[in-house]
Amino acid sequence: MLISRQRGVSLIETMMAVVIMVVLVVMGLPSFSAFLQNRKVRNATEAIHNGLSLAKAEAVRRNTIVAFNLSANRSWSLTCTNCADTLPSMPATEIPAEIAISTSATPLVLNFNGFGKVTSLSDGSTSVINISNSNGTCEKDGGSIRCLRIIVAPGGQIRSCDPRLTDTNPSSPQAC
Repeated sequence: MLISRQRGVSLIETMMAVVIMVVLVVMGLPSFSAFLQNRKVRNATEAIHNGLSLAKAEAVRRNTIVAFNLSANRSWSLTCTNCADTLPSMPATEIPAEIAISTSATPLVLNFNGFGKVTSLSDGSTSVINISNSNGTCEKDGGSIRCLRIIVAPGGQIRSCDPRLTDTNPSSPQAC
C-alpha cells in the first residue's frame, strides 16, 4: 500500500502567508515613513555640516578668508576673494523641498579665516542652523521627526546636535 505525500504548498497556506505579510507591512509603514523623513533631515544636516567643514579647511589650507554662503533656497557655496580657482558648491536640488532650514540671518554667510576661526561672529555669539522637516513635527514639540541643529562657534568649532536632548538629557554629548 502506497501513501501519497503532499508536495508543494496549498492555496490556503499561500493565502495565509500573503495575509500575514500584508499585516506586517501595514504595521511597519508608519515607522518606515518616519525613518525616511528622519533620514532626509540627517542627510541635509550632513550636507551643510560638510560644507562648513570644507570652508574651514579651505580657509586654513589657503591661509585666507573663505566664506560659506547658505542661501534661502537651501543651496550653499564657498567663495574666496583672493583665490584664482573655483571653490565647491551644493545646488538646492541636493536637499529635498520638504526640508526646512532656519538661521538667524538669511542668507547666512560665515567667514572662516586662515586660523579656522569665524570672523563674521565678532561679538562672541554662536551661529545656529536649525534643520527640520515640513512633513511632520519635531520630537521636541511632541512629533515624530528628529530635527537637528548645527552650531558654529566663533573659534570655528562646528557640531551637530539634537535639540530634544537639551531638555531630556542635557549631559548627553548629542545635546545642544
